[in-house]
Amino acid sequence: MSTRLADRLSAARRRRFVGRAAELALLQSALAAPELPFHVLHIFGPGGVGKTTLLGEFARLCGQAGTSAHYLDARHVEPSPDGFLAALRNAMRLDEAASPLAVLAAAPDHHVILIDTYETLAPLDGWLRDAFLPELPENTLVVLAGRAPPAPAWRADPGWQTLVRTLSLRNLSPDEGRAYLSQRGLPAGQHPAILDFTHGHPLALSLVADVFDQRPGPAFQPEAAPDVVRTLLELFVQKVPGPAHRAALEACALVRLTTEALLAEMLQIPDVHELFEWLRGLSFVETGVVGLFPHDLAREALAADVRWRNPDWYAELHRRARGYYTARLHQTRGPEQQRHLFDLIFLHRDNPAVRPFFEWQTSGMLLADAPHNADVAALVSMTARHEGEASAQFAAHWLARQPQGVIILRDPEGQPAGFLMIVALPQATDDDLKLDPAARMTSEYLRRHAPLRAGETATLFRFWMARDTYQAVSGAQSLIFVNVVRHYLMTPGLAFTFFPCADPDFWAQVFAYADLARLSEADFEVGGRRYGVYGHDWRVTPPIDWLALLAERETGMAPRAAPAPVEPLIVLSESAFAEAVREALRDFTRPDALRTNLLLRSRLVRERSGPEIGVVERIAILQNLTKEAVDALQGSPRDAKLYRALYHTYFYPARTQEQAAELLDVPFSTYRRHLKAGMGRVVNALWQREIGGAER
Repeated sequence: MSTRLADRLSAARRRRFVGRAAELALLQSALAAPELPFHVLHIFGPGGVGKTTLLGEFARLCGQAGTSAHYLDARHVEPSPDGFLAALRNAMRLDEAASPLAVLAAAPDHHVILIDTYETLAPLDGWLRDAFLPELPENTLVVLAGRAPPAPAWRADPGWQTLVRTLSLRNLSPDEGRAYLSQRGLPAGQHPAILDFTHGHPLALSLVADVFDQRPGPAFQPEAAPDVVRTLLELFVQKVPGPAHRAALEACALVRLTTEALLAEMLQIPDVHELFEWLRGLSFVETGVVGLFPHDLAREALAADVRWRNPDWYAELHRRARGYYTARLHQTRGPEQQRHLFDLIFLHRDNPAVRPFFEWQTSGMLLADAPHNADVAALVSMTARHEGEASAQFAAHWLARQPQGVIILRDPEGQPAGFLMIVALPQATDDDLKLDPAARMTSEYLRRHAPLRAGETATLFRFWMARDTYQAVSGAQSLIFVNVVRHYLMTPGLAFTFFPCADPDFWAQVFAYADLARLSEADFEVGGRRYGVYGHDWRVTPPIDWLALLAERETGMAPRAAPAPVEPLIVLSESAFAEAVREALRDFTRPDALRTNLLLRSRLVRERSGPEIGVVERIAILQNLTKEAVDALQGSPRDAKLYRALYHTYFYPARTQEQAAELLDVPFSTYRRHLKAGMGRVVNALWQREIGGAER
């Protein structure tokens, strides 16, 4: 029998896998146990640290153990209970009518469910924790891999505390890094320079190997730049096989998902199969259900580079992708049409004029949903808190009159975190218009300036707000705006839209950019508060032309200066972290020596400083963190001797360690023992803060 291609792919991936012995041993021991020692394994770490690769190895180990493993990439799962169950059913190869829970319950052996990029399922976290996972049979292990540690609700629940194991995934150790480079065929003499540059970051190591695969060079000598991934990608792009390959890489970075058809359209080449296969083989390009996509870090670096280096080409790629998507919007229906809509919106994700008014990261924590009867009181109360009782009465009225126009934004616990009320003005009665001045003023504006024709409709976005931040920039506000754009593009016969704001001047810049005109004549007052109204006539500038206008405004900007790189977060292995702590103690009284300490770019310091703060401030933060960890030893009489050894060695050091022992009035061997124990306690305390209290 001939070997399956899947078997060859699996073997190739296995050959390139190194390290992670502790993580693999943990899974193997769990699978071998008659009763699972834990039921949820939560793995977290920053982008590029190897979470997806580890899940692939977990799946292989499950196969070896005869355990069924079902893999879901959450990027391709609709964040709703029905969407999740449909994705799991598909991963388990079940019929549409089958129940995944029933199938798992009927199987006597262990089952493993692997969920990758779990951060994209944040809106479902509460439902999974409280509804879905408790219904699983006790022979099922669920592995969650994402960028963020578990939400506090997991740790606060006494039941889940005993059933969840948490792992913080770190960079590869130096030995593991050398093993990977050797496996990729890089000369041993070049390993030290590469490891010093990458600090064992898995994605960075794979990019170095890719650079050498393209065109092997004499010695690895990257430019001294803090952004490892950006620097390596620049080296990689310089050494791609040819201009067509570079263009394919740039196109892949611009769009959400790359298919052969889309790539052919963007490159204007009839046959792009070879280029598509080349992209698929790159270590930082992943394969999804319907196309290819680069790793997030690689996408950001490539897109920023091409936009700065060749803005005309960036604009042309943008235009071709937009043309492809708009054509597909007219040719498709249902889920496929919605996917192309998301692809189209994705093109505008980094618009510099719009970016200050959006928080895309936190918007992923919310789920857009239809209202339930139980939501009405919460929405009325939310409106009363932000706009007063008079507005709350109007909100209650429209919730009863046009409930189909309400979009609820739910937080991970399923509670309303905000909402959007869409009022169809042609369906408003005379009584509705007499009651609500917003509906009355906008309807009068239509009658005077833009009367509707047969088959046309007009929309008033009557209420829009976040529970905690009202109409300020927030994740909820950003998701509201995305749903507004969807309404623009997907509503048949839409002729006019009205967008009222409590602070119209604040939104003037971004609304002008989005071609929304200020319509002072439609302004209205409720409860002594005045609201300013913006609007757009979709008969003058239809949705497709509107998208083209936005694209022209985005890509037609003056070229910007080369982006200043922000130092990326370093995720050191535990041993490398411990050595960096020891160096921080040794150099505590010499700030200049601390400038090169890797902890300055660790999560430990970054959470106190933010990414933009200067090195002097970060050194001070590192010194404070180190001193806090040492000072904590004073709280215990048994540890006070450890504190004194550290204090007289590093903070107010004696001339020699022998003199420090004399000062402490203990034998030198005892002093050394106390110093070593104290160092270990400080390293452990800082390590626990670095990994967020993760269990090992």
